[in-house]
Amino acid sequence: MDSLFIDGEWVTPADRERIPVLNPATEEVIGSIVDADASDAAAAFAAARKALPGWRALPVGERAAYLDALADAFRDRGEELARLATAEIGMPLAESRGVQAALPEQVLRSTAQAARDLAWEYQDASGSTVIREPVGVVLGITPWNFPVHQLVAKLAPALAAGCTIVLKPAELTPLNALFLADLCAAIGLPPGVVNLVTGRGSTTGETLVQSEAYDLVSFTGSLGIGRHIGEVAGRRIVRATLELGGKSPAVVMSDADLAAAVQTTVKNCFTNAGQKCNAPTRLIVPEARREEAMQIAAAAAASYRLGDPLDDDTTMGPLASEVQREKVLSYVAGARARGARVHGGGAAGFDRGYFVEPAIITDVAESDPVVQEEIFGPVLVLLGHHGEDDAIRLANDSPYGLSAEVWTADPAAARRLAEGIQAGQVRINGVRSPNPPIAPFGGYKASGLGRELGSFGLEEYLEVKAVLGSFEPVEED
Repeated sequence: MDSLFIDGEWVTPADRERIPVLNPATEEVIGSIVDADASDAAAAFAAARKALPGWRALPVGERAAYLDALADAFRDRGEELARLATAEIGMPLAESRGVQAALPEQVLRSTAQAARDLAWEYQDASGSTVIREPVGVVLGITPWNFPVHQLVAKLAPALAAGCTIVLKPAELTPLNALFLADLCAAIGLPPGVVNLVTGRGSTTGETLVQSEAYDLVSFTGSLGIGRHIGEVAGRRIVRATLELGGKSPAVVMSDADLAAAVQTTVKNCFTNAGQKCNAPTRLIVPEARREEAMQIAAAAAASYRLGDPLDDDTTMGPLASEVQREKVLSYVAGARARGARVHGGGAAGFDRGYFVEPAIITDVAESDPVVQEEIFGPVLVLLGHHGEDDAIRLANDSPYGLSAEVWTADPAAARRLAEGIQAGQVRINGVRSPNPPIAPFGGYKASGLGRELGSFGLEEYLEVKAVLGSFEPVEED
């Protein structure tokens, strides 16, 4: 804490502002970080640039071996990391063990294997040699909701590709990033390959984005900030990969098991208290069964136990901040004022902590903000459809297109729905993220540009070069 990781060393600037880090369940200060300035950003980029030639020259197998070593470190210290992530984000410990420790370990291993399997150089049908090369120095800016996974989803492919990286975590959840940097040092990564600077998005983040020292920026976060970063990158003609959230539908057809579909959707929607970009926040059921679905969903929501996320009995923790809590409560109150029927959705009765009761909302217009806008909290909206075409229309009636879920007993209908819905991922009948985590992740429309995970995620960090002609010496007559 109170340090930056630059060029393989921990640097503690004496004259920078310190930003407190709060536990959202207790509102207590659990640490502090440096609000890095332009000189810190410049030093981090300079270290990454200096390290780039040596790192990219390493054989891909050696780079992959570093990722495997980092995965081993995650395995060995996963419980520490999960507890730290829970303290920062408020996610129940059981969830943190899965998505903040085990999942990043799997991403590291699967990315290492994807790098080993990739055709880094081959000859095409024209006789030209196609070569994949690292794009260069990467700037990675990550969000607060799944902080460890998002860091690794950028770091792993960047390093496997032969790039070096400067990481900037969200100021709400930076301690896990410092933990990650410590693991990078412990496994002996060469200095400058991974650099970490902390600070506010409006200060440190903006300084990093405005720099001309990176060759690619990878950002996960809000649509508004993503647009800004895309504009800056566009002016510089550098690549930007942007994962910008969603308003994902779960479409239930009349032949599906309604109880299983609704209960599973509630569970998937309320993971991490709904602070999940691909959460299925719009449940679209046959209109004739909407009231029945409302009763099932309300009962499922009421079964959640809010409380200390380190308690094994807790099934929902707090929201990440007071700002986020007030935002969610405002959305729910607005829907209720406009005539929607709302189950739950009030401030939980705790003396401290940013807790919100999960909410199920129905009897709401398709154009209502709770239907169209990403809330990022435990709020599920229930809509009714009038058949397959109408269900697809409702599913696509969103500026976003990150993920979707489909429930039907008819394989042909599942295919038609999957093909008709505009989303980067479509999950059929409750299937979750597969293992290994190599299925491409990313969205259509305002959900962003580019993909993460597996070979598709690796390709985002590579340039493609075509060499025309032969490397063989010219024979003289």
